[in-house]
Amino acid sequence: MNTIITIGRQFGSGGREIGKKVAEYFGIKFYDKDLLTRAAKESGFCEEMIQSHDERPTNSFLYNLVMDTYSFGYNSSSFVDMPISHKVFLAQFDTIKKIASEGPCVIVGRCADYALHDYQNCLHLFILADRDLRVKRIMERYDDVTSEQKAIDMITKKDKQRQSYYNYYSSKKWGRSESYDLSINSGVLGIDGSVKLITQFVEDFESR
Repeated sequence: MNTIITIGRQFGSGGREIGKKVAEYFGIKFYDKDLLTRAAKESGFCEEMIQSHDERPTNSFLYNLVMDTYSFGYNSSSFVDMPISHKVFLAQFDTIKKIASEGPCVIVGRCADYALHDYQNCLHLFILADRDLRVKRIMERYDDVTSEQKAIDMITKKDKQRQSYYNYYSSKKWGRSESYDLSINSGVLGIDGSVKLITQFVEDFESR
């Protein structure tokens, strides 16, 4: 097993659970929010600061300057004046690359597919599901979500944040099939069915 798997996901689609089960199947590491802890430790930012900017969009500063700064490294003078949201993004970007260099794993969200776009041993997946199923799942998962409307509001807010974040920092479009190697509707296959499809897909990829 030598493949790095990145997973983008709609809120409530079960993407995290699917990713964790795929990692367990292959016996490899799984990264979601613990990626933030590592990014904080390696960058020197406090973890609360990184969490507060986690997969949240920003409208300040130019995308090109962000990527130029990344290319030139942290010693660039423009990095000093960069908004904190961009510094946090770059810290996560670096951490994702370090994690990928350590071996096969599953990474959920955080533009990981874009951070690793030039890696040959990566598969980039996206998990989606119909809204009704996601509403049901969110109401079961969160005790404080007691109405369908509150679940719908959470879905709208979270998906909008993830889409804006991804589209801002990536050269691709969040959720569009052409941005990924495989898109799966977990509402059709279920969690375990989605895991089965992904593991078969990875095994076929490795044996090609």
